[in-house]
Amino acid sequence: MSNLATEHEPPVQAVPASTSSLGASAASMPPAPPRRSRQSLVRRLSWLNLSVLSLTLVVTLSLIAYLSWWRVRERQAQAAELSAVLLANSLAPALAFSDREAVRNELAAFSRRADLLEVLVLDQAQGLVGQWKAPGLAVAPREVAPLRLREPRTEQRGIELEVWVPVQFKGETLGSLRLRESLESLQRDVLSTLALAALLTLAAIAIAARVLRVVQKRALAPLVELSALAEQVSQRHDYSRRGTIYRQDEVGRLTERFNEMLKRIEVWQADLNQQLKTEQAVGLQYQQLAHYDSLTQLANRHFFQQEIQRMVAQTVRDGALSALMFIDLDNFKQVNDRHGHEAGDEVLREVARRMQSVLRLSDRLCRLGGDEFALLLPNLPDEGGAEHLAGRLVAAVREPMLVHGELMPVGATIGLAFCPLDASDAAGLLNRADAAMYVAKRAGKNTFRRAQRSSDEPPAA
Repeated sequence: MSNLATEHEPPVQAVPASTSSLGASAASMPPAPPRRSRQSLVRRLSWLNLSVLSLTLVVTLSLIAYLSWWRVRERQAQAAELSAVLLANSLAPALAFSDREAVRNELAAFSRRADLLEVLVLDQAQGLVGQWKAPGLAVAPREVAPLRLREPRTEQRGIELEVWVPVQFKGETLGSLRLRESLESLQRDVLSTLALAALLTLAAIAIAARVLRVVQKRALAPLVELSALAEQVSQRHDYSRRGTIYRQDEVGRLTERFNEMLKRIEVWQADLNQQLKTEQAVGLQYQQLAHYDSLTQLANRHFFQQEIQRMVAQTVRDGALSALMFIDLDNFKQVNDRHGHEAGDEVLREVARRMQSVLRLSDRLCRLGGDEFALLLPNLPDEGGAEHLAGRLVAAVREPMLVHGELMPVGATIGLAFCPLDASDAAGLLNRADAAMYVAKRAGKNTFRRAQRSSDEPPAA
């Protein structure tokens, strides 16, 4: 490999990735959405099922109550109508002979019937023959029997039953009978039964709520477990986890497909991490090629051009002091011509090592090409420190150097320029340092010179 080339191809080096595979994957994924308040599927389904069950029981209980009330009311009406017919048959002889005393006796005997409110007996001319009413019952206007009353007639008025029955004797209609009964006790019985049924229904709903919660919790346990697994995977980005398949039902098939998805994501993540590592290594290798010299491992001309711009701009902005040294090796062509390019390469590596050994950590030594070097010195305390360092660099290179048993007659000539004393821009600073280096060459080599302030000033020793 020739040491005369301006740029050298650096060896390919494996550079470890700066981030872990998990970190690289997490960085490539979108941010997690904000967490919402948790809602239990078991609780929600339990409430839905319990609501449907409660509504069904309430509707059923209402229908049963209505049908029961309708049924017992019809039976009560039939019983009242049958009692009225029997009473009419008993009153027919007394009415036929206009025996009011017998009518009153029959009514008094009949009044022992429970829930009876009033009994009214009329003759054919709508005249009152006999009447009985419950104690405390308000006197109401006497009603007229329906026209053409031939058969018993029953009506419900509120919570009362009213029955009209014709009084007949030997096929002849002698009058009519009206019977009024209260349905209040029947209504109380139905309501008390309904209240008891409602209490039993509430107890059944409470028991069903506990049973439903337990049953649904067990039935939905695989789905809840799968949901928890999905949340853990989302938070930790651990795609190696798998769900447990308990049964080959819908939830089991869902878990199986979820496991397949996790496996594919895990493989995809591994491939992506490997690709990121490879791309990062290649990127660092390209950066090494673009900014560093492969022979001496120093920064190259491209890096120097960027860094001197940055150093000058920062020095001018902060009002600080910095310097540039332009370094050229002496007698290097003789080394190549007499000892060969391999010896020249070794000399360049040794010179770079020697100069690096006397520099600060913040100083930056660059190889511009061939036997030319440049040294950037940012944040100097004063000019004397840079001049002292230039002398140390000359002395370090001038130390005897043996390559393959031969003494190499190399030295270093340095031109020194300060920013902003000599120039406040990168191009001007480089020109002043280069001119100072040629002044040092004319002064006898193996020395340094700083940039002259004007053409009248003698070169500084």
